[in-house]
Amino acid sequence: MKISQCLLHLVATFFHLQFQFQPASSHWIDEDTPPHLRTTTSLVDGSIYHLVMSDEFNVPNRTFADGHDPTWTALDKSDDDYSASGGGSLHFYNSSTVSTTPDGMLTIRSLIEKTSWNHYDNVDKEWKQTTKHFKSGMLQSWNKFCFTGGIVEVDVVLPGEPDIGGLWPAVWMLGNLGRATYEASTNNLWPWSYDRCDREKQEAQAISACNSRNHFGLNPFQGRGATEIDVIELMGGDSGGKPLPATDPPVSLPYVDMTLQVAPGVPDNRPQSGSQPVRSIDHTHSGYATSLAQTWYDNLTVAGNTSLNPFFYGTYLGETKKNEPVSRNKNQAFQADAVGALKQVVPQHFKTPHTFRVEWQAGRGGRLDWFTKSYKKVDENGTVYHIEGDGKGQDWEHSLSIPDFALDAVMGSKIPEEPTYLIFNVAISSTWAFPYSLPDWCPKCYDCNDPKCTCSFNPGFCNMMKTGKVAMKIDSVRVYQSKDDSAHVGKPHTLGCDPVEFPTREFIKGYEYRYMRNPPFVYEDRHPLREVKNGGGDCVVDEDCGGGGIESEDVDPEWVTPEVAPEVEDDDGNDEDVMDLDNGDDQSTSRRMRPIRKLESDKNVTDTVPDDAAEEDDVLSGLHAPPISTEPLENGEENTKVTSNPTRKPKGSCVVVTPGLFGVPSPERKQCKCNKGYTGPHCLSVDKFDEEPGALELKKVTTIFKNRANPYVTRFHIFFGGMLVGAFLVFWALDISVRGRNTRSINNDGKEMVRLTQA
Repeated sequence: MKISQCLLHLVATFFHLQFQFQPASSHWIDEDTPPHLRTTTSLVDGSIYHLVMSDEFNVPNRTFADGHDPTWTALDKSDDDYSASGGGSLHFYNSSTVSTTPDGMLTIRSLIEKTSWNHYDNVDKEWKQTTKHFKSGMLQSWNKFCFTGGIVEVDVVLPGEPDIGGLWPAVWMLGNLGRATYEASTNNLWPWSYDRCDREKQEAQAISACNSRNHFGLNPFQGRGATEIDVIELMGGDSGGKPLPATDPPVSLPYVDMTLQVAPGVPDNRPQSGSQPVRSIDHTHSGYATSLAQTWYDNLTVAGNTSLNPFFYGTYLGETKKNEPVSRNKNQAFQADAVGALKQVVPQHFKTPHTFRVEWQAGRGGRLDWFTKSYKKVDENGTVYHIEGDGKGQDWEHSLSIPDFALDAVMGSKIPEEPTYLIFNVAISSTWAFPYSLPDWCPKCYDCNDPKCTCSFNPGFCNMMKTGKVAMKIDSVRVYQSKDDSAHVGKPHTLGCDPVEFPTREFIKGYEYRYMRNPPFVYEDRHPLREVKNGGGDCVVDEDCGGGGIESEDVDPEWVTPEVAPEVEDDDGNDEDVMDLDNGDDQSTSRRMRPIRKLESDKNVTDTVPDDAAEEDDVLSGLHAPPISTEPLENGEENTKVTSNPTRKPKGSCVVVTPGLFGVPSPERKQCKCNKGYTGPHCLSVDKFDEEPGALELKKVTTIFKNRANPYVTRFHIFFGGMLVGAFLVFWALDISVRGRNTRSINNDGKEMVRLTQA
């Protein structure tokens, strides 16, 4: 074999062996989740479920702006929740309000802070300024982590004060075809869960089972939607210790809603808000019916201090008004139903983490079951019942159950079967837990800094907000699924946002504009989600990047500093202008805080919070003992709070910046460089992504480079590779030289032979 061919083979072999690739994440599980919490037992069917996703939020100072985390995205946009009934949100979602704190909590803060921006009104054909006086946060795993079916457990500390209404915190799930607060993506998709061809409903359901062609990768003759399952929504406030009307058993403020939002809804003879559905018909003495039985869902089961919700039975989405960001004509109008219950909560829910659990068996034959924790009691007759008491009970309570056949029997809808993502948020809306009616003299404004607006808020709301301490805290979120499809009802459990049976990615790609922000916030966006940054956050010491761990502080020559958008300030030097909201990278001053611990037990928290025993005694007194569901209950006294792993490997290091391949290092500026398996501007997030290809990936042409990650190149690779290339060039030149000499020798010999012959 020629020398050059041998060297070429050697170089190829070296790069094949030495270019190591970043390992693909094998799961969505947090490395801090201990082994004993990686399985759970279903409280419905008793089978074993395995952990498929978790986030313990143990690492402090994580940020979640677009492009900062592989699992979560915190929004930077206005929440334009205008509806056909009017009304709108009072807050602006800002990613800076969402972070993890040293106590091992995901924290979503709600603040009094003005955000103003200009936008063009297409109706009035003029530029207008819009102002929101509150800032809050929404965190969602849209188009990143999705699942279908399984068990969701979330440990939550509710925000604010229990007796002051005005906040709208929620833990919920939405089908991946709709992106929460992006109304163009949810219009006529939310909350459809209907897979029958009904020509009268076809226009109202954007993706109908009547459609022979559902474009952009969707399956033909398959009805789809952006389905919604609400784990909890808090309704705060003070009802004076009196139970709310029409609640059975009696429930007072505050409470949480547990709801399935579903369409199509019951069109006629619906229950009236403020009363339970009329099931029986009264007759006069002469035999005439005095009323009609109302149409609603049967076979709904509640337990404990939980009542079917008599105050909200759904939303009618009629023809849109000119100020709405989407449009519907009269043929596209439809009724959506809210099938759910109210669960009593007490002051302790606002002080320490409480576990809320949903068991979701998807599709036909499936069911939804909500579980909370309370005190299990047994009376002298052996009857088991549950009470909320002081909020410290640790017995599982089967608070609400919705079987699929209850939905099918009324409207033909079904338990959601869409790939679904998780959402945590705190909203502030004048239509939720605000004064029901205002006096005529009240200007109906919502600025806590304007004394004239005081009449528009509940007493104490603005003073509570001015403390700057209002926040919802999430201690952990865990998702479990079954490996045995025969162990549960409904459809098999799946992971991923783009399963072949229910694809979403190609549809989202085809209608990207529906999932993107509106001007002026969209100008820097090329796609709905930005690529997650791998390092590049400003730092001073290794702890700013997850604790160091790389021996050399020199950056790899091939590593290029990620681009960071410049900060924009207003004329006064404030950061209220929304155009700087995407810049959450430079927070090195707050990153000096070291990880402390996860809450060991509820006692650790209550020691730091004054115990309002008198208030809790009032809640305990007079509680009703309701009937309970017949499903088996499981005592849940195990402690689910986990501490940070002390042996966890370092995530990254703070290195000298080299701007580009041939740039000059600047000792004055350092940025984070991530170790393998970690990502984000400051390397604080575990690198996670879908392990299995989705429907869109399976449609693409397979190549030899399929699923290859970017090569991880060290300085050794560059040096040794350069040596091989240099040797290759040297030997190549020698080979050419030798060939030249041989050619000249042959030519000389030939000329000598000719001369001798002629002689």
